[in-house]
Amino acid sequence: MTKIAVLGAGISGLSTAFALENLAKQDGLEVEIVVLEKLERTGGKMMTVKSDGFLCEWGPNGFLDNKPMTLDLCRGLGVDANLLRSNDNARKRFIYAAETLHRLPEDAASFFKSKLISWPGKIRLGCEMLVSPRRDAEDESLADFARRRLGGEALERLIGPMVSGIFAGDPETMSVRSCFPRIYQLEQEYGGLLKAMAKLGRKKRAERKAGIQVASAAGPGGTLTSFAGGIQELSDALVEKTSAAVRIGSGVTRIEAKQGGFLLHLEDETQVEAEFVVSAVPAHALCGMLEQTDGQASALLQQIPYAPMNVVCFGYQRDKIARDLSGFGYLIAKGEQRNTLGTLWDSSIFPNRAPRGQVLLRSMFGGATNPQAIELSDDEVKQKTMADLKKIMGIDAAPDFVKIFRHRRAIPQYIPGHAKRLAEFDSRLENIPGLFVTGNAFFGVGINDCVNASNQISGKLISALKARG
Repeated sequence: MTKIAVLGAGISGLSTAFALENLAKQDGLEVEIVVLEKLERTGGKMMTVKSDGFLCEWGPNGFLDNKPMTLDLCRGLGVDANLLRSNDNARKRFIYAAETLHRLPEDAASFFKSKLISWPGKIRLGCEMLVSPRRDAEDESLADFARRRLGGEALERLIGPMVSGIFAGDPETMSVRSCFPRIYQLEQEYGGLLKAMAKLGRKKRAERKAGIQVASAAGPGGTLTSFAGGIQELSDALVEKTSAAVRIGSGVTRIEAKQGGFLLHLEDETQVEAEFVVSAVPAHALCGMLEQTDGQASALLQQIPYAPMNVVCFGYQRDKIARDLSGFGYLIAKGEQRNTLGTLWDSSIFPNRAPRGQVLLRSMFGGATNPQAIELSDDEVKQKTMADLKKIMGIDAAPDFVKIFRHRRAIPQYIPGHAKRLAEFDSRLENIPGLFVTGNAFFGVGINDCVNASNQISGKLISALKARG
């Protein structure tokens, strides 16, 4: 019986445990899996809070269904029948720029009609086809990439909001290669983004003409998907379905490598032995665990920063808000000097997020561009969020319901040099056989990314186990 310890009971750790037991069963391997979680609950940043009839998401509110990873996991758990797709109106997304909410264009025709980008900005975007690709090895920032290929206005009103919406990040300090590898690949392969779109478009049309299925029904961006009871239903199902022993309140302080495996030192001064260890904890937590085992590996992890975030949930009587709430919500363009990064119209995205006759708005406040916001009092956060909602949405009334969640380390930031640091870290792990690492600090911050990384690392561990004979 091979003992495997998984550190962390967030989506990465729980999906790793589930994948490991399924792969081991397929190969006829006997394994004993224990999941060690520091907190007194499971789910990590997946937490759904129900209060006064409102359903508030502490962290992510769903995943996109255009990739198979999480959908396959839901099928494996037998909860796919419980999945809830977002309202079709949620495809309508907005950007706040120049003191106006602009609907984000969904196609070429709406882009040319939109006032989100000025005509000089649109012409500059069109000139992207004339920009030579960059072939040197330097890891370019998203801001530099956008200015070089698309122009300053596109950076401010398209790329900036996208980066804040996904990473709560600052495009000036984020790596294009690590944050959006597909964009980087398109430039390298096709010489530019518009050239890539043209060539890929012709290829898709030819494939459709030949009767080949080329896209999912969800469309290129997919549909945001969750559960009626919130995204925590996914992590709860993993805990329920896994045969692994899940131990909450069991934080690991040190990973000690020894002959044939590891000795894990816990906060309560007890120890756990394991032949294999999978870390699915944040980079800053693993950094401390490895400090005595491999100082260089620990130092590399320390170089992965995290952006802080306040998540502000406001509930209102519907008749107190004059504007149409048919949509996903909005992000704020770079340089608009607002307090928040954007606001999701949660009760318009999924049903049952607010009591009848009321609405739930969820604002993101802080991020890499405003890290000091995490130090504000609850009243200051409330007042500044209200000021933004009044300016942007015309809401004069105070909210009837308020819930504020604090994340001092919300989302890892893939700053320039991220890929190089990960390669160096992988080389350090070669000196610690049996230790595997996954989680959102490395190859993607979304739920799909985490599930995919967990599947891959589980496959590598099972291969290593079989190689041991």
